[in-house]
Amino acid sequence: MNAYKVLRDRQQEEFNSIPLGFAFGQKQFDELLARWEITADEAPLKIAAIGAGGYIQKKDVPLLRAMTARHKAEMAAAIAEDQTGDGFICDMFSYELNNHEYSITYDTSDALEALGLTAAEVAADKRLQRGLALAHRQIMRVN
Repeated sequence: MNAYKVLRDRQQEEFNSIPLGFAFGQKQFDELLARWEITADEAPLKIAAIGAGGYIQKKDVPLLRAMTARHKAEMAAAIAEDQTGDGFICDMFSYELNNHEYSITYDTSDALEALGLTAAEVAADKRLQRGLALAHRQIMRVN
């Protein structure tokens, strides 16, 4: 079982429980306000934009911030616990490389970006180097 995917899926499920809304036009925004029982006049005081057409009620912003900070800390702890790069780190790279079609593109940049890592950070950490190399071999079926 891929430990990274387990963590990621749990975090995604928790994220999905946050009451967010998306609107890409006035009609959708009006429907969002109706669903949240907020009038157009109240919207500037009660709604916050989160980008990419997303909105959250201002009362829920602290919940979102706390959750995202906890998720970041959980990910950092899981990476730190993998002292060799053979476990969580390898799972992490394997999942994201596969998710970004590495076997077709041979390009790690999208996977690294999804993980919030730079090539320099990977090069500076032997565990990350090893995990990435192991994931490459798994994906490419190289021994």
